[in-house]
Amino acid sequence: MATTKNLCAQIPIDLHERVSEERERLGQTTSEYIANLIQDYYNMMENQKGGIQMTEKGRTMAFQIPEELFQRIKRHLERETLRTGKKLTQRDFVLNLITQALDEADAESAAEQNTPTEAPVALRVADVTAPADGHPPRR
Repeated sequence: MATTKNLCAQIPIDLHERVSEERERLGQTTSEYIANLIQDYYNMMENQKGGIQMTEKGRTMAFQIPEELFQRIKRHLERETLRTGKKLTQRDFVLNLITQALDEADAESAAEQNTPTEAPVALRVADVTAPADGHPPRR
């Protein structure tokens, strides 16, 4: 176990209540919860170099969703975080869904392109030998 040191700070009561509610919901001690928050913050800062990372290859997508769907996503992220012990972010969740859907679409497209097209139905001999008026040929 890592060596630890106490960290104490005065915070507004409303923020303390919010932290307490979330910590209890997650079933963590105050030390675990605060340590995770701080670690997540520093990980975010390191990964994003102090802000939202914009690269030549990165693009931003923004859209609104219904409140009910947003709450379902939040509940899912919380369950996954508890189940795996690793925080699942909205960004990672959405990127995984998009990637999965595109991979499936690409696989379907590739399968369709590799499926041979049906050969045209061969003309039946009777169709070729019958006159256009539909009566059998005269002898």
